[in-house]
Amino acid sequence: MALEITDSSFKELVLDSDKPVLVDFWAVWCGPCQMLAPVIDELSQDFEGKAVVGKVDVDNNQEVSVQYGIRNIPTLLIFKNGEVVDKIVGVNPKSVIAEKLSAHL
Repeated sequence: MALEITDSSFKELVLDSDKPVLVDFWAVWCGPCQMLAPVIDELSQDFEGKAVVGKVDVDNNQEVSVQYGIRNIPTLLIFKNGEVVDKIVGVNPKSVIAEKLSAHL
């Protein structure tokens, strides 16, 4: 299960992480986000211990969403050492997302 990341926990869970972090910016009302949700949960299991996989609800966590310029959802950002190192916009196959995350392990 992907971690629930909020404005208040973002620094601790994402920016201060010693592992790469995949963050899914999503919303409850977003159809494509709902399609991607099971893939994000699978990736959290596949990368357990190697990377952190979490989700930010853009409606409830606008501070972080604005800070990273999230205009379209779903948007996936990959962080390493507190910096954005990759970005994926829209629904992509699990293999594409896994490959991009693996590149930063």
